[in-house]
Amino acid sequence: MTELRRIDADVKVDSKVLADVAEALEPHASAMFKNRHGRWMAVVELAHVERTEPGPEEDKAPAVKVRIVGAEIAADELSAGRLRNLQRDMYERRTSGGTLFQPDTQTA
Repeated sequence: MTELRRIDADVKVDSKVLADVAEALEPHASAMFKNRHGRWMAVVELAHVERTEPGPEEDKAPAVKVRIVGAEIAADELSAGRLRNLQRDMYERRTSGGTLFQPDTQTA
């Protein structure tokens, strides 16, 4: 396993919507338009698009840009509930470093 080295970088999301992603969003577009405060559970896949490393004299943070290259939106409450549970489990795993149950090391 490789240990992750933490880099303080800004993360940006590319606004380009790929055809596959648009196709997954299309059945939900009407509800998204009508519900201004709506939220939808989804599984997304991110891909690296661009990396910016400022020069030594620049007072900027490094930045990485990612794009959504795959998405599936929960079509019903059962699927949305399953995704919420998975999200909660992933959050707990990510934030449990240094507890009795998880050593304080991150590996990929």
